[in-house]
Amino acid sequence: MFTYKPLWKLLIDNDMNKTTLKERLNLSSNTMSRLSHNEYVSMATLDALCTEFNCTPNDIIEHIKE
Repeated sequence: MFTYKPLWKLLIDNDMNKTTLKERLNLSSNTMSRLSHNEYVSMATLDALCTEFNCTPNDIIEHIKE
């Protein structure tokens, strides 16, 4: 299972909220919902997040063994 907990930590560290992230990256409500529920998002979305935070996917997602 994958989780986006590292992404939420990045938001806090950058004094950003989900609404600001959504607006900055022009993310749909559906994509934000998927992120919030640890569901699949496209590689394009991951790329946009990595570009915004100048990081790698490992800084945004975490794999948890079930």
